[in-house]
Amino acid sequence: MRLLVAATAAALTLQGAAFAQDQADFGPLISVERLSAVQSTLDPLVIDIRAPGENGFGGGHIEGAVNAPYGLFRGPSDNPGQLVPEEVLTEVLSGIGVTADRPTVVVYQGANETDFGAAARVYWTLKSSGVSTLAILNGGVNAWTAAGEPLTTQAAQPVPSDFTVTFSEQWLATTDDVRAVVAGDEEALLLDARPEEFWSGKTAHAAAAKPGTLPQSQYFTHSGWFDGGPAIVDADAARALAAEKGYTSETEIVSFCNTGHWAATNWFALSELAGIENVKLYPESMVGWSNAGYDMANVPGLLQNLWSQIKGVF
Repeated sequence: MRLLVAATAAALTLQGAAFAQDQADFGPLISVERLSAVQSTLDPLVIDIRAPGENGFGGGHIEGAVNAPYGLFRGPSDNPGQLVPEEVLTEVLSGIGVTADRPTVVVYQGANETDFGAAARVYWTLKSSGVSTLAILNGGVNAWTAAGEPLTTQAAQPVPSDFTVTFSEQWLATTDDVRAVVAGDEEALLLDARPEEFWSGKTAHAAAAKPGTLPQSQYFTHSGWFDGGPAIVDADAARALAAEKGYTSETEIVSFCNTGHWAATNWFALSELAGIENVKLYPESMVGWSNAGYDMANVPGLLQNLWSQIKGVF
């Protein structure tokens, strides 16, 4: 009997150690192979952020996944980057069964580099909301199916939780924070994640008041973290690229774009992959900033701005 008890205890200890190791190795990116392997041991909450219709979640998803479309994590159409109020986020996240300590995977389509920004923005929101163990499925649903893994059209029934969002400002840059940097009262690198034509004022988001960028900003286009496909580079490559560009923990970095979408990719690559401390996301970005009437750089003249708008129509 003692031998049986000892053997059982040893087996449980090994299982516990394996579980702890699986959890420690979980995220910030997770491959198809890794997710498939830990589904039975970790029982992760898989959040599919695609639209619910036949071209998204309804057309096939990972077994057990719950659907929480990206729009639930975004602001209104005139300011999409705006933060969702805590009480609304609490309702959304508790409704799909989010808890603080359950391993959670964000799944997106994996169509292209821009698509990754949705997963990164949701990841940032979940982390800021208090979820401690997080990962993005690198390559999304497209990578899952390309590896021969199955999809199902049978939706899982979420088990609601009592999760309450207390939104952390650790990875958040507010408009007041950015204004302090622009005014010279605070020091930070303002890093524009948009393509160069946005930064230089040659084009603008439809909801922005005018083209241009934040004063004193630099740009590193979000697509620089990819090797031509929808899967982002690994941590080693991200660290090497960040070092090459001179991005370090010595200076706070504020990532921005038009609406906090592309900027979420830069935040994720720098903070979660490269391991740089003090990287923050400015959610409202240039749409919020320009519509508030604050000073901007690289704003084209009246005629050039008019011509850009005409080109945008045609």
